Amino acid sequence: MALSIETFSNRTGGTSLFKALSHPEAAAAASALVDRLRSGGAVAIYDPLAQLATFLAFYGCEGVDVVDVFAQDVEAIGHTVLERPTRPVTELRATRFDTLFVAAFDSARLVDQIRHLMPSDAAVVSLDDMRIPEGLLTNRRTYLAPLNFATNFAFFRDVDGHHTRLVTANYWSGYGATNPQLWATLFDEAGERLATWNDPLPPVHGTVVIDSADVRRRFDLPAFTGQLFVHIVGAAGHDVVKYALDTYGDDASVLSCTHDANAWPADHYAGLPAPRDDETVVLWVQNSHPSAIPPGDVAVNLMGDDAIVPLDHAVPGFGTYRLDVAELLPAARWPQQIEVTAGKHFVRPRYEVWRENGRQRIAHVNVERTDLKPDPRLPEIGNLVGKGYILPAPILPPDSYRTICLPTPMARSLKALPIAALVYDADGSEVARHRFGVLRRRDSVAADVTDLLDATAAARDARGGHVELVYDFDGSVEGGRDADGWLHAIFRYEDMSSGHTAETSFGSHMFNTVLTYRGEPQSYAGRPPGLSTRLFLRVGPAETETFCHLIYCASTPWHAHSATRLVLTGRDGRQVVERIVQIPCGGSLLFRVRHSFSEAELAAAGPNCYVLIRDLTCRLFGYHGLMREDGGAFSLDHMFGF
Repeated sequence: MALSIETFSNRTGGTSLFKALSHPEAAAAASALVDRLRSGGAVAIYDPLAQLATFLAFYGCEGVDVVDVFAQDVEAIGHTVLERPTRPVTELRATRFDTLFVAAFDSARLVDQIRHLMPSDAAVVSLDDMRIPEGLLTNRRTYLAPLNFATNFAFFRDVDGHHTRLVTANYWSGYGATNPQLWATLFDEAGERLATWNDPLPPVHGTVVIDSADVRRRFDLPAFTGQLFVHIVGAAGHDVVKYALDTYGDDASVLSCTHDANAWPADHYAGLPAPRDDETVVLWVQNSHPSAIPPGDVAVNLMGDDAIVPLDHAVPGFGTYRLDVAELLPAARWPQQIEVTAGKHFVRPRYEVWRENGRQRIAHVNVERTDLKPDPRLPEIGNLVGKGYILPAPILPPDSYRTICLPTPMARSLKALPIAALVYDADGSEVARHRFGVLRRRDSVAADVTDLLDATAAARDARGGHVELVYDFDGSVEGGRDADGWLHAIFRYEDMSSGHTAETSFGSHMFNTVLTYRGEPQSYAGRPPGLSTRLFLRVGPAETETFCHLIYCASTPWHAHSATRLVLTGRDGRQVVERIVQIPCGGSLLFRVRHSFSEAELAAAGPNCYVLIRDLTCRLFGYHGLMREDGGAFSLDHMFGF
């Protein structure tokens, strides 16, 4: 059963009501509120803003003597709520009750409007009784203002020599925030709080680092596997908390990375790879709410197979469950992929893969859209938007790494996927092309891009290059013209010497065209098209080498070369030095931080510095990673911008 809550609209963006109701600091007060209703005699409920259903999804109303439910909106009258038809609030005076529960925040004006309809001795309870502390609010006048709930979750672990490190920047001060703070609370596997703290953020564009080993020492904690809840107080510009998350170990062979959890729980996720014979794939089910996930609410199935297998295990509020996918789908094998029924119980989850050689990696699944259908206009506008939607990914140097691509259906309505992979060298010349044909939903076909280069030996380039997945319309085949723009894939990278593996996944966008279509090219701030770049490249600790792969793809021809600034930035937000690089349109650039900046410059920037990648002439897509030569380990994931 999915939670009856609204978390995200592709038309209006994320909602804040569910965040307000499920915030860790609201949960205890909510229990007290329900207890007060239970002891409040006959209870009438007034639901003026249609927020009652979300409250009930988390906390229910068991044991409360509800006599009637009233609404303000005429169109809501007659709807069944708590097994009774909703009545107009004007009939409140004809009802006998002891307590009125107003299911709304900022309720004073709403109560004043109906005070004359109420018994003079009736008690009033509202959602205001479960507000989080005032000190955590950015906008104290409007409780449900999105900036009051600039929050996110992160997988967080410190156990058996395995650690996690969250890194971001204070980009909120760049939008005008003054004295913002980071409030955080850490939950263990059972959903119990281990620690809560509040720290000031660094100056504008300064680096924010939360390391599990530091947290464990700071609060004298036992080993833990759980999740970190982060709340930015005093935010401006963005109510989204973006970050890079590195997993590293005392053993030099342990290194991986992923990124922010996308703070809006969804009904379904996909892009979970099935294991190879030598692998164990674990999905970390991490409850994002204070109410438990009942057994059976989470389920998995092979992509395109209607046989859904439920997880017969409850997950406590804010708890974590380690789901070995082989327990539910023992026959699943790569390159098959798995869908996850999540019921809006958790944000975009991580998965972790262990290989028998001792190597491991972490990545995330993606949101399966429930609102999309193929758009018949897309094949017809190709002469306007050129390549249209593009999903770019690096090709790491082919003499050392294998690059593998697995297309992933990511809309529930998708039945067919006509795509091709275009392979480019670093200068932007197409060197190979692979036509997947029209993939059916249950088809899981992986392409080894390195093999495509082997077939054209002259195309092998020590610098690597990149691959672009694009729609490949074929009107002669059923489904050959189906496209919805939500094109996704898993990209897997294997070190041929050490056996270490990294993988990432992402979706397509339109790039570098002034024409717009359905909000593309995407813009971080302001109206589309987004035609500039601001990317965050965290610089890893001294024992690692930081690398970055920038891709300059274009839906239609754009400027011949980029004008890209690599700005070395200290932890305090101070810009130390910059380099200018040019990337050919259609090409890419793979660089290492220590090759781009001198040891003296890096020393001047200090530990926990980063590189701001800025370009006002084009939108670049970037991937970042770390390498450890002493353990043959590396990580790779796509970057975030702000």
